[in-house]
Amino acid sequence: MRLEDLNDSQKRAVKYTDGALLIIAGAGSGKTRVLTNRIAYLIEECGVDPYNIMAITFTNKAAREMKERVETTVTQGAGAVWVSTFHSTCVRILRRYIDRIGYDNNFTIYDTDDQKSVIKDICKKMNIDTKMLKERAIMSKISSAKDELKTPDEFELEAGNDYNLRRIAGVYREYQKTLKLNNALDFDDLIFKTVELFQSDAEVLEHYQDRFRYIMVDEYQDTNTSQFKLVAMLAAIYVWLVMMTSLYISSVEQTFIIFLTLKMCSQALRL
Repeated sequence: MRLEDLNDSQKRAVKYTDGALLIIAGAGSGKTRVLTNRIAYLIEECGVDPYNIMAITFTNKAAREMKERVETTVTQGAGAVWVSTFHSTCVRILRRYIDRIGYDNNFTIYDTDDQKSVIKDICKKMNIDTKMLKERAIMSKISSAKDELKTPDEFELEAGNDYNLRRIAGVYREYQKTLKLNNALDFDDLIFKTVELFQSDAEVLEHYQDRFRYIMVDEYQDTNTSQFKLVAMLAAIYVWLVMMTSLYISSVEQTFIIFLTLKMCSQALRL
């Protein structure tokens, strides 16, 4: 840890420990340096157990780079810090506890080709012309529904009288039944099912809330509804939360998420 290499704004962000904090950081502002030095500060100056720290981001590449930076910056206990992507985090949790919501722990994760094959079979059974309503469009709608934590029933309710959306709702329902029968999840299910697990099993949620007492989320502006819900549930008790975000917000959904986040946070800082 080298706080002398940081500017005043970066030092304030590193040393802030009075609750949830939103850091607004543009490109080149040193947010990764702040994040890694904050982890070092918590361990070396505040006596925090590395086991209780989580740093989470979106891509495997970013997670690898962050882990390397943490190992370089933190002098002790770097290996115990949980540095991961959202989806890798959820895989680790589900491999241990998904049996509590009716799956076997050795579940399969379907790739895009697997998904398309299942959707194609369902469309055939439901007499859906995939030249008119393409598998890709159906998969996209189902993916968006899961990002927003909408079940097939909720999706169908929102579809109203829209004929195509109601047909997609029917495919979504059969698709989930098929995945469950095959003890499989798709990529979007990883977060969806982790949130479902936390909602249905207080013991599991409390275990991870107690473990992850200091949570840092990089590139927070990219979060969707399911990712926001996951982080909010984990941070509900200790709320030692730092979220690093750029100034770019691309959708109404993300604007709403940032609004909710500001309500959670004790302070916002700009690097």
